[in-house]
Amino acid sequence: MSLTISRAIVDQILEQARAEYPDEACGVILGPAGADSPVRLKPMINAAHSPTFYEFDPKDLLALYREVDEKDEEIVVIYHSHTETEAYPSRTDIAYAGEPGAHYVLVSTREEIAPATEFRSYRIIDGNVTEEPVTILN
Repeated sequence: MSLTISRAIVDQILEQARAEYPDEACGVILGPAGADSPVRLKPMINAAHSPTFYEFDPKDLLALYREVDEKDEEIVVIYHSHTETEAYPSRTDIAYAGEPGAHYVLVSTREEIAPATEFRSYRIIDGNVTEEPVTILN
């Protein structure tokens, strides 16, 4: 498996991650049901307001699932930022990964790599983490 994503969406995620620093930024990318095609970015609010943890507000999550159903879309990507560590899923990230069909994208905005960022994608299924290649289209 691999993730193919537009440069515009990647740039929006990185911009959000920098803007919400030092808290972790988070959100989803939606696409047509069954297409595995990330086309519509939907930034979410980190209800935890934390530099080491993110969570979607339950009301926002419910609204998201309703919206996805109404528009015949699916959650293709679930993304968040790590502010002080590499872009690799933490134990908490792995424990909360409940969408086996989703790509889990992590970006890192830690100071050692500024102004660059890491942008990596994973599949997390039953606690198993597999990094996958990312193709960024212009």
